[in-house]
Amino acid sequence: MQKVALALAFLLLTVSSIAQDKTVQELRTESAKTITKDDKDTIVKTWKTGGLFNGTFGQTSLSNWAAGGDQFSLNANGLVNLFAFYKKGIHSWDNSIDLELGYINSTSLGTRKTNDRIDVVSKYGCQLFDHMFLTGLFNFRSQFTAGYTYPNDTTRIKTSNFMAPAYVIVALGMDWKPSPTFSLFLSPITTRWVIVKDDTLSAKGAYGVDSGKTVRNEIGAYLSATCNREIIKNLTYKAKLDLFSNYKHNPENIDVFMSNLISMNVYKGFSFSLGADFIYDDDQKSFGPDKNAPRLQVRQFIGIGYMRKF
Repeated sequence: MQKVALALAFLLLTVSSIAQDKTVQELRTESAKTITKDDKDTIVKTWKTGGLFNGTFGQTSLSNWAAGGDQFSLNANGLVNLFAFYKKGIHSWDNSIDLELGYINSTSLGTRKTNDRIDVVSKYGCQLFDHMFLTGLFNFRSQFTAGYTYPNDTTRIKTSNFMAPAYVIVALGMDWKPSPTFSLFLSPITTRWVIVKDDTLSAKGAYGVDSGKTVRNEIGAYLSATCNREIIKNLTYKAKLDLFSNYKHNPENIDVFMSNLISMNVYKGFSFSLGADFIYDDDQKSFGPDKNAPRLQVRQFIGIGYMRKF
C-alpha cells in the first residue's frame, strides 16, 4: 500500500508540475500578445518642439602692457531660439521666439550694449495644395533695454528703448513651404503698428510717429522668408528676411530687416559663430552728417562660446 501511495503521490506531483508549466507558458504567450504593438494604433506626432542656446564670452586684462589698450575688457552675448511647430492634416501652426542680448565693458568706455532683440512669430495656415498654405501671421519685434549712440567718450544720446520702437504686424497671405527648413510668406495687404512708448523719443517723432504720439498705423505689402537648415553635420545656418512697403507713405522705400547666423559645433558644445544683421528703416532718420537721414544699419560679429540644441 505504501508503494502504491508513493506512486500515486509521484504521479500527482508530475501532473501538477506539467499543468503549472503549461499555465506559465500560456501566461507568457498571452503576455507577449498583450505587449505587441499594432501598427494600426500608431499615433502621428503633431507637435515638434525644441530650441537653441548660444552663449559667447570674452575677457582681456592688461598690466604694464607697452602696446597699450584697456586695462580690462569683458564681453558677453547670449542668443536663445525656441520653436513649436504643429502639423495635422491640412492645418499647420508655426511658432518661434528669438531673444538676443549682448554687452561689452571696458575701463575706458564703461558698459555698452552690443546686441538686443526680441522677435516673436506665429503663423497658422491651411494647406490649399502642395507646399502652399493660406496663412495668417502675427509678428512682434522689439528689444529689452535702452539703446544709445555715442558721439564722443563722454556723451550719449538715447535712440531706442523697450517698446520704442516695437513693431506689431498682422497679415493674411500665402505661405510657400517646400521643405521643413524653409518658408516664404507674402501678403499684399498687411497692417503694421509702430509703437514708441518712450516720452523722449515720441516727443522727437522718432521712427515715423507724429511728435508726441506713441503709435503709428501703416498699411502695406509684406514679405517674410525664413531658413533654418543644417548644411552639413554640426554646421547650421539660420536666417530671416523681412520686407515691408508702406502704401501710405513712400511705398518705394522698402523697410528691410535681415538676420544671419552660422553656428558650428566644434567639440562637445563648444561652438564657433558668425553672424550679420542688416536693417533699413526709411523712418529712422538719425544718421548722416546732420543726423536727419536714414541709412543701412549693419552689425556683424564673430564669437566662440557654448552652443546647445534641445
